[in-house]
Amino acid sequence: MTDKIFSKEEWLAGLKALSQTYRVFVPVKDGDFHTFMPLDNGKIPDFDYQNTRLSPKSIIYPQSERMFEYSLDPESPEANVLKESSKDYSPMAIVGIRPCDAHAFQIVKRNFDNPEFRDPWWVQRAESTTLVGLGCNEPCSTCFCTELGEGPFGQEGLDLLLYHMGEGFLVKGLTQKGEELLGKITGGRPANDQDLKAAGDLAASASGKTGPAVPTDRLREKVTNDLFNAPFWEEVAFACLNCGTCTFLCPTCWCFDIQDEVLGKAGDRIRNWDSCMFPLFTLHGSGHNPRNNKFQRVRQRFMHKLKYYVDKYQNGVQCSGCGRCVRYCPVNIDIREVCKLMNNYA
Repeated sequence: MTDKIFSKEEWLAGLKALSQTYRVFVPVKDGDFHTFMPLDNGKIPDFDYQNTRLSPKSIIYPQSERMFEYSLDPESPEANVLKESSKDYSPMAIVGIRPCDAHAFQIVKRNFDNPEFRDPWWVQRAESTTLVGLGCNEPCSTCFCTELGEGPFGQEGLDLLLYHMGEGFLVKGLTQKGEELLGKITGGRPANDQDLKAAGDLAASASGKTGPAVPTDRLREKVTNDLFNAPFWEEVAFACLNCGTCTFLCPTCWCFDIQDEVLGKAGDRIRNWDSCMFPLFTLHGSGHNPRNNKFQRVRQRFMHKLKYYVDKYQNGVQCSGCGRCVRYCPVNIDIREVCKLMNNYA
């Protein structure tokens, strides 16, 4: 695989040229926060960012997505016929994605792309996307990716990995898809042994800067009903507002609702992100709500991520350690502390 060194100017020029054949998404300063936006006129990439408030999850799994459209016009020969809405599956590149967010795509993939079920829209977008990671030189104080099998320079799910070397970038090829994209970017020079050693030292230094230990080693052996009926859920949920911030910022949450929207005689069937934190999430048509109490909804969120997922997929927890829910929770609920409670509960 190829390892190349680019100056910042060469790399930016290469991305602009790449945007002729790829839809390129990059981190951009947007007010007080960074967010991933298409690289076009007026958008200046900022690869010095620490992390985005929202992960780039929505590029592959949109927050609102038109699934089907239909006509209610009785005069139309296609009245009441659902027709799949047009989709764009042209090649995309998410450049500057953090390793925790790339790892999150691999977690979500187990739900949307597995031997039993394949979501056609998620799968086709994912397959047409090249993930160009950007290692974290300075992880946030709330990051704990190293505790979940990855790290600030983890490579899982990535096609290329960028090392921010101060005046430029070392770009490491990881997959054939990544090599194809890198081959379309002119300039740069092959990395030498000194460059590779400096990149390795940078990654080793960053790994020691993440947050405290988050034990997950005993979650799988716990009896589900014991954790479900544990006495600490009321206390964990006491301050929660059920605002849903944690779930909407989470790169591994995948819950959605499907709604029909009608205007005149035209209708759309739309898939929208949803949240287990909302009281309406489990409201039955009968009026019964099996999770009508706040603590039940909080318990569901943590049980799903840290127990149900563990038991079903047997491949770690449903969390990539990005720390967004810790950083932005208005009442300071910390998934790391809840994980300790669950892992150590006897």
